[in-house]
Amino acid sequence: MYIRFGKVFHGLTILLFLFVFLYFYAALSDRIAYAVDEDGGWLKTITKGTFFYTGLIIFGLLNVILAVPGKMIENGSIASLKRLFPVGDIFREYILLWIYSFIGIINVSLSILTLFVHSINNQNEISADSFSFFFYLVPIFFLTWILALFWILFKKFQDIKENSPS
Repeated sequence: MYIRFGKVFHGLTILLFLFVFLYFYAALSDRIAYAVDEDGGWLKTITKGTFFYTGLIIFGLLNVILAVPGKMIENGSIASLKRLFPVGDIFREYILLWIYSFIGIINVSLSILTLFVHSINNQNEISADSFSFFFYLVPIFFLTWILALFWILFKKFQDIKENSPS
């Protein structure tokens, strides 16, 4: 049941990233800065095509690599994972929810990173300071999800300890 919420969130964040990435990609110039000095001068630049393909490759690889463990638990591909997270176990639901929602958090973070690159390149229209709240959300999201993972694993280990024959 919980897995569906995680998968829906993951799917919605894929759409969010693609919309944000393509929208800001269309608004950028042929040279894109990703580092600036104190005066706003460009320190490091790449071409628009490199930005596009690099962004899509990073997005695709992160989504595939991070979804593989979830699919392995879901399908019971590895016997040890099947024993650790059997079908019907509430912790199986929790860990799958965590995996798919974590991928969603990665996608939201990549969307915010795209917003940051856009704000660097369009400083006349938009300043990075006006979106500083969003930039602080990324580490807060990661910290919250990592703490949730430790809580899930702690509860699972307690469950194993209580149900093990002594």
